[in-house]
Amino acid sequence: MTPFALTLGEHALDLETLDACLGRSLALTLAPSALARVGQTRVRIEELLETGQAVYGVNTGFGELRRKRIAGDQLEQLQENLILSHAVGVGPPAPPDIVRWMLLFKVHMLLKGLSGVRVETIERLTAWLNNDVLPVVPIRGSLGASGDLAPLAHLALPLIGRGEMITSAGTRPAAQVLAEAGEQPLRLGAKEGLALVNGTQFMSAYSANIAVRANRLANLADLIVCMSLEGCRGSVAPADERLHLARPHPGAQTVAANIRRHMRDSEILASHADCDRVQDPYSLRCAPQVHGAFRDALTHFTETTIREVNSVTDNPILFSGSRDGTIEAVSGGNFHGAPLALVLEYLGVALTDFANISERRIYLLLSGEDDLPKLLMKDTGLNSGFMLLQYTAAALLNECKVLANPAATDSITTSLGQEDHVSMGATSALKCYEILDRVETVLAIEMMCAAQAIDYRAPMQPGIGPRAAQQAIRRHITHAEQDREFGKDIAMALELLREDETLREIAKPSAGNGPS
Repeated sequence: MTPFALTLGEHALDLETLDACLGRSLALTLAPSALARVGQTRVRIEELLETGQAVYGVNTGFGELRRKRIAGDQLEQLQENLILSHAVGVGPPAPPDIVRWMLLFKVHMLLKGLSGVRVETIERLTAWLNNDVLPVVPIRGSLGASGDLAPLAHLALPLIGRGEMITSAGTRPAAQVLAEAGEQPLRLGAKEGLALVNGTQFMSAYSANIAVRANRLANLADLIVCMSLEGCRGSVAPADERLHLARPHPGAQTVAANIRRHMRDSEILASHADCDRVQDPYSLRCAPQVHGAFRDALTHFTETTIREVNSVTDNPILFSGSRDGTIEAVSGGNFHGAPLALVLEYLGVALTDFANISERRIYLLLSGEDDLPKLLMKDTGLNSGFMLLQYTAAALLNECKVLANPAATDSITTSLGQEDHVSMGATSALKCYEILDRVETVLAIEMMCAAQAIDYRAPMQPGIGPRAAQQAIRRHITHAEQDREFGKDIAMALELLREDETLREIAKPSAGNGPS
């Protein structure tokens, strides 16, 4: 896949841009106006140093050591020591997609010209992105409060020739990678180390990844529930527009409109229009309300994430303090992860409920109701049919429920009491990322089961959405009338759910399809 071309420094990043570049390497161009802004601020911070004024993290120690002044000839060493001492992350490395966006968001923030770094530092980070050479960043160690200190320190280590980098030739020492590129390690200037480790780019990268994938999943889930409706011979009446005007939650209105659109021209629906089943089970009947509540939570989550991605989360932040252009360093708490931590927990709960209702629909599909063969296979006994797929869905749902317990309600004081309230937002991000992985898999299993059930409704055709989805799925996963390695089918269904452009296009709401 070709790199995604993007100019930074002039415009905000939005969800559409992030969706387009998910999973792709980047080809960045830096706006000249932004580089000029960065250069002007750097000149001002050098002037500020000449005044002898104490500026946190520029000529003082950090955290509890904030009152210790640092001599002018030690300022470069101070910044290097900050990177070295804070690179205490542990655990497995973050996925390349996450590290790529950590770098992207860090460069995006630094180009605002409020952090005091040099142009050459930003250009070095940009070169890594353009060559897709990425620092190794362990995932554990951030409290999500004083910025994502440990992960961002690992992100910055290669600037000073330390740490490791992921290249096309594998993981290698950063010093070796720099030498082969003909580059020398940078000597960080005053404030630069602090600007690199302060910020929420670790949490933001995870949140943005989740936002893109969850928005895609919301549309696919509406399509999949329509497949289950057809398989179970359910009713479309709960998607009646009048119901959702009487209780006008935007998410539910969008889901109901999606269901009505997908179920158009359904021969299966018409075949049981006069049946004596008055109401469907909640997992079918209440899909607009449950899927809609997820969409409303996702809207809040996405808005918060995009706002954060485009924010300055450094400390102190350097503002032009007067008409003569002098710089004022304002200390604050823009690095605190509470805004992300809380919505990450919220979305984790909403995603878990998504898996909850999907697993119940899987159970319905396997139950043998409405003339479907039990366990979705005719010759059971000799064959177990789709029985164990529901086991896997139940196991994944159990993991979701455990992971949905909040980390953000905890706070452990650090820095000898100076940092006395932390967000634990990095833990929230890691948990939500894992929950999304499980939920995608549960919905992929439902998609498989629903496709099998629709086969048994032939020769009647499902509505336009399930019909097109069924055709897309059957190009990769065949109908099963005897046991086989269903684990391979699950893996293929998950790949289709995550990557298949045809399914994504079928699931996409049409223009004017209600509130989103």
